[in-house]
Amino acid sequence: MKFGAKTGIFAMRFLKRSSALLVLTLTVSGCLSFGSKPPPTLLSLTPASVVPVGTVTSGDPKTAIMVMEPETDQRLATMRVPVQIDDTNVAYVKNAAWVERPARLFRALLAETLRSKTHALVLEDTQAAANVGVRVSGRLIDMGYDARTSSVVVRFEAIRGSTGGAVMTKRFESVVPGIQAKPEFIGPALNQAANDVAAQVAAWIVG
Repeated sequence: MKFGAKTGIFAMRFLKRSSALLVLTLTVSGCLSFGSKPPPTLLSLTPASVVPVGTVTSGDPKTAIMVMEPETDQRLATMRVPVQIDDTNVAYVKNAAWVERPARLFRALLAETLRSKTHALVLEDTQAAANVGVRVSGRLIDMGYDARTSSVVVRFEAIRGSTGGAVMTKRFESVVPGIQAKPEFIGPALNQAANDVAAQVAAWIVG
């Protein structure tokens, strides 16, 4: 009888602990979100021109180039790829998304293009540096698909500023026509157009 009573006490304690653990588990799981299922196609930008592995670049920060993350409107401030239906209506490409915000992807692409084209010390605005020689910023106006012309468009309003110098702006654009409205065609075309714009900007900075 005594053994049975102790067993009952232990069983009750075990049930209480198990119940508490279950409540804690449910509470924690209710606070966590593992996200929705990713789309079948994830898009990124790959530089057409890269700096070889092992290359060491150094220099005075005052002669360095700082690439800032460009501004965007709300249409591009998302992981989805915009589709311009007409002058006022915008949709998004089905079953496709960027791996990162378009502005960040374009900043990285532009920085790598500048490194390979100029062989200068090129930094991004996530890297701390003061009194850099040239700052490249601007606004990413468009990086998506135009259903009206079946084309991919990348448009960038660049701003070039230097310490104690004048500020210059210039608009760059690249259009790839004849693209089917499918992720497998839109993705490579966007990469091509973005690289084209980045190369134009790099040529402008060097010149």
